Amino acid sequence: MTNGHLDVIRRAALLFDEVVVAVAGNPAKKSMFRLAERVELIEQSLTDVPSVTVETVEGGLLVDFCRRVGAVAVVKGLRGGTDFAYELPMALMNRHLSGVETVFLPGEPRFEHVSSSLIKEVAAHGGDVSGLVPDHVLARLLERVGRVGQTENGQPDAAG
Repeated sequence: MTNGHLDVIRRAALLFDEVVVAVAGNPAKKSMFRLAERVELIEQSLTDVPSVTVETVEGGLLVDFCRRVGAVAVVKGLRGGTDFAYELPMALMNRHLSGVETVFLPGEPRFEHVSSSLIKEVAAHGGDVSGLVPDHVLARLLERVGRVGQTENGQPDAAG
């Protein structure tokens, strides 16, 4: 969960009465956190937005999940043209299969360079990713990459 994700979710909550954040496993990506951990981290990030709930997608198609929860649209954040080129065919297929529309929200420019994969890589090599993820996510990330006892800027803390 990056601050870019949170920005898109919070803006979607202003557009829709209810937002369901769908958390799915992607076999093509190496997830650092189990599905249940990801749900927990997202829920902790959004405690101040009561219209948002978080659910797991258990296999199958996204449109099947949308039908199950009664979603009328899928919201996708776009960082740039590459994201659009990747997301557009999926949006068109989802509409073809189910009539569910996709709403694209442009990402906040200050997070345009941020991806969860890049954050994991930079953190694992000692780089400072503070300000790019919520503080509780940062703490769990640093713990997972073996950087416990370091401050957010990568320096040893007084105890470590």
